Amino acid sequence: MKNRITTLSLAALLFALSFPVEAQQPGKVPRIGYLSEFDPASGSTRADAIRLALRELGYIEGQNIAIEYRYAEWKRDRFPELAAELVRLKVDVIVAAGGAGLIRAAKNATKTIPIVMVGLGSDPVEAGLVESLARPGGNVTGVTLLTGELGGKRLELLKEAVPKVARVAVLYNPAVLSNVLELKEVLPIAARALGLTVRSWEVRDADGFERVFAALNKERPDGLYVLQGPLMNANQKQIVGFALKSRLPSVYTSRVAVDAGGLMSYGADLADRNRRVAYYVDKILKGAKPADLPVEQPMKFELVINLKAAKQIGVTIPPNVLARADKVIK
Repeated sequence: MKNRITTLSLAALLFALSFPVEAQQPGKVPRIGYLSEFDPASGSTRADAIRLALRELGYIEGQNIAIEYRYAEWKRDRFPELAAELVRLKVDVIVAAGGAGLIRAAKNATKTIPIVMVGLGSDPVEAGLVESLARPGGNVTGVTLLTGELGGKRLELLKEAVPKVARVAVLYNPAVLSNVLELKEVLPIAARALGLTVRSWEVRDADGFERVFAALNKERPDGLYVLQGPLMNANQKQIVGFALKSRLPSVYTSRVAVDAGGLMSYGADLADRNRRVAYYVDKILKGAKPADLPVEQPMKFELVINLKAAKQIGVTIPPNVLARADKVIK
């Protein structure tokens, strides 16, 4: 009996000693590849928000996840190269923060690594990125922003905020599919209903802004609507500066432009979007396949108004419009 007790005690002691050693053996830390079309300065806000959303789900960078960041700095020709880098690193999931071109580059780089798209403005089915919203079918899923579909609502809000607006200049990049579709299929119908005249101004590269701004100074429209895309994002400060200097009421697809000095924006709630991105990453790391995770469209939207900009351009926003704003910058 004594020998039996001694044997059991010894076994218990060995188990107790081995347990801490076993617990200290680190398992495989998941690696997330964060691929962004932005530069680190302007893209860090989005990356920080997604990182915070992941933390809320228990994923802490440097502890139980690692994140590899790659920023294209607005250069489309770098998309394939950076996507290939993340594939070579054998990341477990790629978060693609950008438009269809960036997501397509990631998809072309790998057919096996799951890709979570962030903030796609165009229809991912029409762009050929997924088979359907309900059943993506490949290695791509994530969230869209319905950017183009909201074009009519943005014109409506601009008209309500500044009733004198009759002629609206629309800045767009013909290389961005969602821009072209919005101009052809959404804005003409909304403009007719609102009694607005819409004229589009294409900008293909950074050098084109100076030419377009010079023409707009002669045309003197009543309002400015800036469509979303890498080129517009990269030259956001220049666009906002022109609108302020020209005392031109402006509306944008994202609050980022309003934070930079634009008058107003209407679009998907960015905080909610970031939480959903973290949800996808969590599901995939736990074994879910992108093909089985439906692509989500935004359910929450936000109207942001910059009263500082309104004062600078001599515009008074009606109280009923301000009351509907989700955020007012004073």
